[in-house]
Amino acid sequence: MSNITRIIRQLKFDLLIFRRNPAASFFTVILPLIFLVIFTSIFGNETLENGAQVATVYVPGILTLAIASATLVNPAITMTTRRERGMLKRVRSTPIPPWVFVLSQALAGFVIAAVMTVIITLIGRVLYGVELQFVTLPNLIISLLVGAMAFSALGLALTTIIPSEDAAPAVTNAIMLPLYFISGVFVPAESTPSWVDTVGNIFPVAHLNQALQESYNPFADGAAWPWDHWLVIAAWGVVGLIVTLKTFRWTPNR
Repeated sequence: MSNITRIIRQLKFDLLIFRRNPAASFFTVILPLIFLVIFTSIFGNETLENGAQVATVYVPGILTLAIASATLVNPAITMTTRRERGMLKRVRSTPIPPWVFVLSQALAGFVIAAVMTVIITLIGRVLYGVELQFVTLPNLIISLLVGAMAFSALGLALTTIIPSEDAAPAVTNAIMLPLYFISGVFVPAESTPSWVDTVGNIFPVAHLNQALQESYNPFADGAAWPWDHWLVIAAWGVVGLIVTLKTFRWTPNR
């Protein structure tokens, strides 16, 4: 059996596991949509002075949340659970190469993130009048690719500091929730103090949000290439990959 066939089969298996996991499906798929409805209901969707809708700011932020949940939060919790239950240890004794198993986790997160991108974009367009111009579509695709790859590496790296299965949700949320608030996901950067933006810009969540903001810019007259944001996200991905290669564990932490 070729490695490509193994990857496809493992990918199908991982997507099936995700679909059959109510908690993962809710926090990755349903919760971002709930946040989008709540924010637009509370803050309204009036037309700004520049002619854009208020929801134009919230759709990229919620999409950032969905991508991070699909490629970082959910994999970190899932891989920790599998490790502590001995599942990863048993994987090492099967014919499937370890790198195929790990790559499948990243691909599954990317597929889920891509589906969420389509869903959130359609809901934003139909319900709130948020448009995605054709000229900014390449920006959106590249941001999705770079963000998914980097966050997948960071999710695997995060498992190395999670001591147990029970601690996995607490550790991931304790790290990610503050980042959402200081990265413009929940609160627009214009409404926060400058020092909050400075701190937030150290981390990749803020840069993914800003890159996506440019993708949904209703006044863009050409493709925007936010190389500075992509480079920061990619740099964090490299750090996550190095940490994963050096410290990732296949055996339980007990």
